[in-house]
Amino acid sequence: MQMKWENLCIDLSWPKRKNLCTFAVNHPQTILILMKVLLLDTNHPHLQKSLEKMGFVCDEDYTSSKEKIQEKIHRYHGIVIRSRFKIDRIFIDHAKNLKFIARVGAGLESIDTNYAKQQDIALIAAPEGNRNAVGEHALGMLLALFNKLKKADLEIRSGKWLREENRGIELEGKTIGIIGYGNMGKAFAKKLKGFDCEVLCYDIKENIGDDNAKQVSLHELFTKTQVLSLHTPQTERTKKMINKAFILQFKNPFYLINTARGSAVVTNDLVEALENGKILGACLDVLEYEKASFENFFTHGNTLPEAFQYLIASDKVLLSPHVAGWTVESKFKLADTIVKKIAALEN
Repeated sequence: MQMKWENLCIDLSWPKRKNLCTFAVNHPQTILILMKVLLLDTNHPHLQKSLEKMGFVCDEDYTSSKEKIQEKIHRYHGIVIRSRFKIDRIFIDHAKNLKFIARVGAGLESIDTNYAKQQDIALIAAPEGNRNAVGEHALGMLLALFNKLKKADLEIRSGKWLREENRGIELEGKTIGIIGYGNMGKAFAKKLKGFDCEVLCYDIKENIGDDNAKQVSLHELFTKTQVLSLHTPQTERTKKMINKAFILQFKNPFYLINTARGSAVVTNDLVEALENGKILGACLDVLEYEKASFENFFTHGNTLPEAFQYLIASDKVLLSPHVAGWTVESKFKLADTIVKKIAALEN
């Protein structure tokens, strides 16, 4: 008796069979419909190896244009991406069989999340993977700025030995205000625990303060803060949040740390505050001039904005190229977090 085609096919839409080879040998009549995943950015090898062990078929494409990817995306059930391009409604409409989008990073602002959810596409991010790196980077930048390490280092290399001019200040006794108390904000607060400083946090969610930070109102944050650290996602609410009007609400002159998103700070207003002393110094891992995919914006013939030229020249400012979460360890942790979250989708 001839078997019907439906009985010959088993949909392995999630990696439920650990040993596909054994299964195929024991069931030669069965056609396995496997989950295919397209890797759009290079990542730690642990990610691809783990997905393949789970039963996924992984293809790599790190160079094709977005348009070329759109032409073939209907063949895939999952995407793993960092920040190569935006996944918008048009792209999603081409992805007829997509089950999940995994971003190897903290935020999902490069994805039309609302439309993806409407299409029953699971969205995965990995803020747990680089939160420790961000916390350490923010603390490192602050300590370097407080102790004038960049200025002192450059002066010694140019033959200057200036001690009084490089007298630092201490973190002990200061009040640190954190805006955004999720994975990154909590990691930074944890690092501050041994410095004998007061740590306050503000977040739109209620009751998220802990032993490392006291949740307060914006008014209390404005009143007490001496160092402000941003750990917010990129949303319409956070874009240009740190502007002149916002800065003027702080009672005390303060230092600013931004390891979140460059779009949160209006650079022209930051420079004005640095010039008039309302902001005493700034640690900036991110800038509003960054492109969405974070590539080098020092392009040939590109005139740098005047405000950015000020930041480059100022010894009150410490800059890094969006690498706060970019460590040897976090590269593995991000990949491992994505793997675990994809595996959890089948449960």
